[in-house]
Amino acid sequence: MVPEIGHFALIIALMLAILQGVLPIYGAARSNAVLMGMARPVAIGQFVFVATAFGCLAYALLTSDFSVLYVAEHSNSQLPAHYRFAALWGGHEGSLLLWTFLLTVWTVAVTQFSKHLPQEMVARVIGVMGLISVGFLTFMLFTSNPFERLLPAAMDGRDLNPLLQDPGMVIHPPMLYMGYVGFSVAFAFALSALLGGKLDATWARWSRPWTTVAWTFLTLGIALGSGWAYYELGWGGWWFWDPVENASFMPWLAGTALIHSLAVTEKRGAFKSWTVLLAISAFSLSLLGTFLVRSGVLTSVHAFATDPRRGIFILAFLVVVIGSSLLLFAWRAPKIGLGGKFELVSRESFLLSNNVLLSVAAASVFLGTLYPLFMDALGFGKLSVGPPYFNTVFVPLMVPMVLLMGLGPAARWKQSSVPDIWVRVRWAFGASLVIAVLLPFILGKWTPLIALGLMLAFWLISTALVDLRRRMLRAGGIKGQSRSYYGMQLAHFGVAVFIIGVTMVKGYEMERDVRMSPGDTVQAGGYSFRFDGVRDLEGPNYHARQGRVVILEDGKPVGQLFPEKRQYDASGMPMTEAAIKTGLFRDLYVSLGEPIPNSGGAWAVRVYYKPFVDWIWGGCVLMAFGGILALSDRRYRIHAKKKQESHAPDNTAHVAPETATGSTTA
Repeated sequence: MVPEIGHFALIIALMLAILQGVLPIYGAARSNAVLMGMARPVAIGQFVFVATAFGCLAYALLTSDFSVLYVAEHSNSQLPAHYRFAALWGGHEGSLLLWTFLLTVWTVAVTQFSKHLPQEMVARVIGVMGLISVGFLTFMLFTSNPFERLLPAAMDGRDLNPLLQDPGMVIHPPMLYMGYVGFSVAFAFALSALLGGKLDATWARWSRPWTTVAWTFLTLGIALGSGWAYYELGWGGWWFWDPVENASFMPWLAGTALIHSLAVTEKRGAFKSWTVLLAISAFSLSLLGTFLVRSGVLTSVHAFATDPRRGIFILAFLVVVIGSSLLLFAWRAPKIGLGGKFELVSRESFLLSNNVLLSVAAASVFLGTLYPLFMDALGFGKLSVGPPYFNTVFVPLMVPMVLLMGLGPAARWKQSSVPDIWVRVRWAFGASLVIAVLLPFILGKWTPLIALGLMLAFWLISTALVDLRRRMLRAGGIKGQSRSYYGMQLAHFGVAVFIIGVTMVKGYEMERDVRMSPGDTVQAGGYSFRFDGVRDLEGPNYHARQGRVVILEDGKPVGQLFPEKRQYDASGMPMTEAAIKTGLFRDLYVSLGEPIPNSGGAWAVRVYYKPFVDWIWGGCVLMAFGGILALSDRRYRIHAKKKQESHAPDNTAHVAPETATGSTTA
């Protein structure tokens, strides 16, 4: 009966979501306090029932109830318990349930941490999130029911995709979905402000911390996914411009632009319309990415043919959400006003330029991801848009963006001047240029791209240090700056670390793809790799051939690596498990290919030397910590917000440039 309880809980949750989506918004329009007051209890009720359904599916997976179709398709009796639980989001139906569950979690968080906000605003926000829940619950119940029965029950399950049987995939999807779903809060605040006709600095201040939390989760989720691909797929890449990766990267780019735009709207009262449009775009791209990945359309545009109802519902839901929000924006935008004025050379201007570059980058990724699908759907044949397109389009957009990241904090609000900015950044520019010219020669290889990457990275670091020194001298110490300012600088420092990692690994990595018999050695990056053969190994639900590779430096052993070639029992799928010796300044990476027939134990072996590759993910972690640090700023604590409610909405727009020490980003 547990699956039936879960199914019934979803039906009740849908009924509550309809009430949550309709009554509070209607009550706000009619100034009916009773209807608006229903928002919080109904939202909590929906959370309880969706959580019940989530728990029921988890129970079915953990107990291997193969009378449930989803369990039979995505689990197996030999699967370890933590992977049986992770199978909850290993398939389409379970992923939708996770999405809906996290949406209710975010909604409950809004109900608990927004008690100080005006009742009309909260009612509209919770109402919009309720309408989103209606769409997901309807989609689940009518086209993607995770509790559908399989009678008679299967003797055993098909097994979870071996690619997903990895500790990283236990954490990665929930982290990524927390980011996706989190943008629904910014979306709901934007629509609430449009419905209420009050697009002032106040709504941006309320929306900004929620957006920063979502962006932080999405940053960590993308980093986890990239790291998983690096060590799981066996050929040493960390980003493939794969459509599934792009589906998460597009909302991240839009979300990054949104964070910066919200900062300007809060502080200066500018970018009002642009900020609302970015909030709509970030969530729309999250929806698009979620549904494209989970519908199967990225594997084949004809995947809809397997279940036409699913494809039609996806398209209809996207049209309704994106279309209605853009129509509301078009209706209300002319009444918003332009907001605060600023000159061509000013911090606002630099932030706007960065926003435009981020938006164009997101559009270029969108085009490269979806254009082949449209061409295939229209019968023009299959096209392949790969890394050459993305690298050619993306890199020229990122170079000016990184330069502007260094200039932004050095410029004054509202009006600045080129000579004033030059005086502030000249030493930083000179230092980064000298490092970019000399350091590659010291490392043994100079190319224009290596020099450019190092210059951009050290430009960010040096401008941050110069700006920090200037502010500390003015404020009389390190405590004179807000946490949001330090969060901004930490996030920008994370970008610099990321750029160093990408530049070094692209410029100096070494790859050896060789045939090795036991006792053979190969050289890479100043290390010798000796292949000592393979042995048989039994896992919990697979059997493997495990290689042994001894690493030598100057003839002395410094470590061992044990790459594997696995064969999973239930699915029969072969998998490569790379072995990596990580270090602060380099990774040593070995993966097994295939055994060479009639060769006396020889194997195809890939050996990689990857300098600074871990700095790529370290930079992402620093960006996320920058967001967390910005969230701890006193302006976003509830008691501080309560004091601000009595202030005029646009008070923050009149802070003098020299006293505005808050962050320009998260």
